[in-house]
Amino acid sequence: MDVQYAVPLAPLTTWHIGGAADRYICPADWETLAKFLQSMPEDADPIHWLGLGSNVLIPDEGLRGWVIHTRKLASSITGVDIVRAEAGVTCAKLARYCVKQGLAGATFFAGIPGTVGGALFMNAGAFGGETWKHVVAVEVINRHGEQRIRQPQEYAIGYRSVKGPSFDEWFVAGHFQFERGDPAQLAQDLRQLIQKRNLSQPIGVFSCGSVFTNPPGEYAARLIENCGLKGYRIGEVEVSPRHANFIVNHGGATAKDALSLMAHIKDTVQQKTGIVLTSEVRFLA
Repeated sequence: MDVQYAVPLAPLTTWHIGGAADRYICPADWETLAKFLQSMPEDADPIHWLGLGSNVLIPDEGLRGWVIHTRKLASSITGVDIVRAEAGVTCAKLARYCVKQGLAGATFFAGIPGTVGGALFMNAGAFGGETWKHVVAVEVINRHGEQRIRQPQEYAIGYRSVKGPSFDEWFVAGHFQFERGDPAQLAQDLRQLIQKRNLSQPIGVFSCGSVFTNPPGEYAARLIENCGLKGYRIGEVEVSPRHANFIVNHGGATAKDALSLMAHIKDTVQQKTGIVLTSEVRFLA
């Protein structure tokens, strides 16, 4: 395994923010990764996993310990009755695959800017759909390189929240089940969803995806917009004028700036509405 040191992480995230990794590996396959994990001592430094790098914020000082980047790992999709998608598969690719197979209920994945592994980790959702509503099994790998299959009932699933039976396991693949549908209609639905996303969300800029979860009965974007925060800026980060629940990095932004803007948004919304927003961005430390 080729271990690299002081690797800049900002270019590996969709927000393009953050410092470097102390130690960085990018395994070519799960077998190589399993052997590497088996070789690590019990008291090894913290392990951080990175996929497409959406919905994460890297500290300006970087990350201590190890960063395992999954971009080179196999990202295959197989099956129809039960669809198996490996953790490195992009959610958009999963949506397209299901549409071609005539499987309904998966188009929402096209609105998630991440991978299947990240979607499983946080029960990601978009346009009314949620990941774990379709999960029938998951494959995981633990700190010792051991792999196993777990069932959904072993997890506590909530809105943008997943709590597993072990803190030192990571997702290798998800097994999903969908209803049958008409491929032509599903293709049209997918095109409309992508068009809606492109019209309503900032595309082609540095952002991490949605920043705050939607409070019960409300939308975070509407609350932020109604508080007059669209276009509000701190340093190189700005509340997107197109979608208020997106924070855009105009280039050279720091994690400190992003955290400051998030705190300002949260404080302003709470003061004006009494509603406390919850971040869905994972701050790695």
